[in-house]
Amino acid sequence: MTNSETRRKWDAAAGLFDLVGAFGAERRWTPVKRRLFSGMEGRVLFVAVGTGLDIASFPPGSDITGIDISPKMLAKAEPRAANYPGTLSLHVMDVHEMSFPDASFDQVHTSCTFCSVPDPVGGLQALRRVLKPGGRLRMFEHTGSRIFPFNAMLNLMNPIARRLGPEINRDTVANVRAAGFEITCVTNIFLDVVKTIEATAPA
Repeated sequence: MTNSETRRKWDAAAGLFDLVGAFGAERRWTPVKRRLFSGMEGRVLFVAVGTGLDIASFPPGSDITGIDISPKMLAKAEPRAANYPGTLSLHVMDVHEMSFPDASFDQVHTSCTFCSVPDPVGGLQALRRVLKPGGRLRMFEHTGSRIFPFNAMLNLMNPIARRLGPEINRDTVANVRAAGFEITCVTNIFLDVVKTIEATAPA
């Protein structure tokens, strides 16, 4: 899927995204995200901010730049960003083609992002570029599984999932390593499918 196709897909999803996100798993993972985001410090890049549902979990007083490929998603995020008790700017931007200078950020955060990026390793390499040497990457992601029968189920369902939105069988931990990061911690939240990944950019 091309970047333009990805943009169209998420623009089309923007209208119902909050309705879907208000129920079920999205609420279930909120405490996990709050713990992960609580470590925000310095200048922070948040990738794929979407409609801004995660903004409520950001710690107050942070300096955050949020990007998303979908203008319609960001239009819904703007009121939430306006109410954030800190500095939060939003930009329509493709992670593969970010206009930020090298070494612009102390941290990068993602939340269910790299299931949808067309070129995940390339996108992660772009994040490494904008991170300062030794900067931290902190991710909340769903991935493929090594556990049978879940791995078989995810592989079987992935072609359908890809049409609707995310891919559900990616090896994001391997992709982070392939992009040149040093992984410092992987914590499984639900089986080995939902997890947090923490890594650092080369010093």
